[in-house]
Amino acid sequence: MRVLRRAVGSFGLASGVMLASLPASAEEVLASRLDALLGQEREALRVVPSSRLSSLTSPPSATMRDIATVPGTIEFSDSYLASLPGASGGSEWECLAEALYFEARGETVRGLFAVAEVILNRVDSREFPDSVCSVVNQGTGRMYACQFTYTCDGNPEVIHEPGAYARVAKVARLMLDGAERPLTEGATYYHTTAVNPSWARRFERTAQYGVHLFYRGNTRVASN
Repeated sequence: MRVLRRAVGSFGLASGVMLASLPASAEEVLASRLDALLGQEREALRVVPSSRLSSLTSPPSATMRDIATVPGTIEFSDSYLASLPGASGGSEWECLAEALYFEARGETVRGLFAVAEVILNRVDSREFPDSVCSVVNQGTGRMYACQFTYTCDGNPEVIHEPGAYARVAKVARLMLDGAERPLTEGATYYHTTAVNPSWARRFERTAQYGVHLFYRGNTRVASN
């Protein structure tokens, strides 16, 4: 009988039949450890802001990098800009967005794109530096002797209108992502109607948008 019982016991362990007869203490230890682990996770989640939890569990939203910039897809309207997601980027984007904010934030949408065109046309020209930040900051440090007045007028460059900045930031993102430049016919200069610089008489005026006049200088554009 002992041999028979031993054989039955061995068969039960091998087949899993005897798993239900595990000592209660082992099950209690396992359950206790699981409860402790889950409790730690619950405590950790309690200190995470609800907005952060929402962003972690929500599907990714569209970004400006998802917006097509092929010819004919961009509309020069405030409603179009308002429909786009918020923009972000690196240092080149920051320099372009900042320039648009301080130079033309009150302009029409076409005016914003036109100013951005001038900056990028300069980047492509052999007559100017080859990056957005270098173009924007050319001459900075010499009072009123720089290329973009806001960088050398002595006033602090503080963004007081976040809504206006968000608007121009989208234009900067689209332009850096390859939007076409159909508005200024290759202009590399501009000024507002409030001034009449002597250099304007030497160059061909190509466009006007809002209070900004645009000119094509005697520059050579680098080939791509």
